[in-house]
Amino acid sequence: MAHQLRAVGLEFVDSAPVRLVFAREMSAPPEQVFHALVDDVPGWTEWFAAVTLARPTGDGTTREIRLRGGGRFQETIIAAKEPEVYAYRVDVANVPGVRALVEEWRLTPSGAGTRVRWTFATDGTAAFRAVARLATPGLGRAFRDAVGALDRRLAS
Repeated sequence: MAHQLRAVGLEFVDSAPVRLVFAREMSAPPEQVFHALVDDVPGWTEWFAAVTLARPTGDGTTREIRLRGGGRFQETIIAAKEPEVYAYRVDVANVPGVRALVEEWRLTPSGAGTRVRWTFATDGTAAFRAVARLATPGLGRAFRDAVGALDRRLAS
């Protein structure tokens, strides 16, 4: 059953009770990575294996996301500063126990490429927070695989 999450802003990335941070280098420049994240939302299904549906909604400031395993989210874009940061807040989710969730993609130049840092910032019940922390290795692997696949896609 879907439920409304707490509306939080970009500052939640630094203050969330659970913050999982992952980073990886890409050969594509930040501008190219930024445009892949922001302008090709449906394309996420091609490089982020966990994502089965991604589509912009409304006037493009909101998104609908579905994940393998049945996760469903309605999100609002809370930051899109080219080419440095792209972040969104989950407004509605069918995940039990979650109360707030923001994901931030921060892009910094690294040689001719990009260092991508993804922060998964969340809050919820004690059981949800514990599960989120236990999911760190799986989320890290999903992130590394996704960024690698995006890098290959952008190079082709």
